[in-house]
Amino acid sequence: MKAKDSILARFGLPLLVAAVLLGVWHFSVVISGTTIFPTPWEVVKGIGELASHGLLVKYIVASLFRVTWGFVLAILVGVPLGLALGWFDRAFMAINPIIQVLRPISPIAWIPVAILWFGTHDAAPVFLIFLASLFPIVVASTAAVRNMQLVYLRAAQNFGLSGIQLFRRVILPATLPQIITGLRIALGIAWLVVVAAEMIATQGGGLGYLIIDARNAGKRYDLVVAGMVMIGLIGLGLDLLMRRLEKFDEVRWGVGQR
Repeated sequence: MKAKDSILARFGLPLLVAAVLLGVWHFSVVISGTTIFPTPWEVVKGIGELASHGLLVKYIVASLFRVTWGFVLAILVGVPLGLALGWFDRAFMAINPIIQVLRPISPIAWIPVAILWFGTHDAAPVFLIFLASLFPIVVASTAAVRNMQLVYLRAAQNFGLSGIQLFRRVILPATLPQIITGLRIALGIAWLVVVAAEMIATQGGGLGYLIIDARNAGKRYDLVVAGMVMIGLIGLGLDLLMRRLEKFDEVRWGVGQR
């Protein structure tokens, strides 16, 4: 009985809320009499139109390609850099002020620079997504090391661990939960930035390009909302995948000690 209640709360309630919101959306459009903003059914037909022409898969793949490259590069740079800043005080004092100056700059403000450096090819949006993802990862990794409980270190050092062994067997497992949280936040931001990033990618399409092109070229607001819906659904899927990482034993090591 409890299992049924759990399934109902997990899937039934969100579906009920979604159905209510779709109903409010539909009747709001009908009652207002607008001919610009689409109803949910018109958006579904827009998605079907994109799929029938093979554009939906093409745009989704293009966006995922750019986000994947930008996000992976941000991990490769951000996690080691954050761990180093958290561990070495002098490095933290030297580099952290620069990071705190660059971090509040919106990725959108970097668009002219990205065009200047990389043109209008894929490298420009990848660069913007990399920037948007990098700073949350660095901050989370740095904080994870600096906030780590000293009892872990003292216990490990008492057992003779040092250097690489200390890092691999204690520091990394203890910091992984906070790093994973930083990765989830960074991935969400990366997926948010994809629209702005693809405004400058005139080749290869993408969901962000779809939204801009549908508005500018034909005022197809059904396709604009279709692109928004697909971005939201894929963002949900990516977050669910990231949450799966939290279930690995290596990640739960740190959680279990709290």
